Amino acid sequence: MRVAVIGGTGLVGRHTVDALRAGGHDAVAVSRRSGVDLSTGEGLDAALDGVEAVIDVCNTNATDRAEVERFFAAETENLLAAEQRAGVGHHVLLSIAGVDSVTGNAHYAGKRVQQAMVSDGAIPWTIVAATQFYEFGAMVAGWTRDGDRAVVPPLLMQPIAVVDVAATLVEVAVGRPLGRLIEIAGPDTHDLVDMTRRTLTARGDQVRLVASWRGGPLGVEMAGEVLLPGDGARIAATTFEDWLAGQPG
Repeated sequence: MRVAVIGGTGLVGRHTVDALRAGGHDAVAVSRRSGVDLSTGEGLDAALDGVEAVIDVCNTNATDRAEVERFFAAETENLLAAEQRAGVGHHVLLSIAGVDSVTGNAHYAGKRVQQAMVSDGAIPWTIVAATQFYEFGAMVAGWTRDGDRAVVPPLLMQPIAVVDVAATLVEVAVGRPLGRLIEIAGPDTHDLVDMTRRTLTARGDQVRLVASWRGGPLGVEMAGEVLLPGDGARIAATTFEDWLAGQPG
């Protein structure tokens, strides 16, 4: 099966392309590197030639809410139109578990726009909503790092390995469109501060972590059990300990 991965050179995209090829499928990695501009649609028609399904894992580093919403709206509009021209039969979107529960975060707002456009669009669809990745702790520390100090909020989460996300995306994409959202999560709950400390220690990074909601990009609306998956979520197999054992020291 010929499947296009939008954002195919990023963290999730690379693993998804690998999983498709391991399953004997023809994976097309779509990104700026392949000559595609999602904001204008340039190059999409050529990239989707002969494609039967699309997996959209594209992302943006923007932090302004209006800018994030514009990015996802333009990317999704251009992509869905190109899929319709190409005769694509299944659009699979990677989103975030609990995206409707966090209203103040710019990225969550953009993903809500994207989800609505996909579910209202003409292409048969499935949305896969994942919890945060195991890499999330190191990412947050990178955002807030100041010298040897980084601020990390005490979030409760049930993170997941990217390889498990990729495997689920491939499984869904090569199947029939479900027309609904499914949630996926890792097997255990974790505190973000502890998870970040263990990740950085495994990597040999001695940054000092400050557990606080102040001075970081995440708001207190993410406290409590907001980030945990719902009761019907699929639970992946890879534990944080499994993932941590594979980190470069």
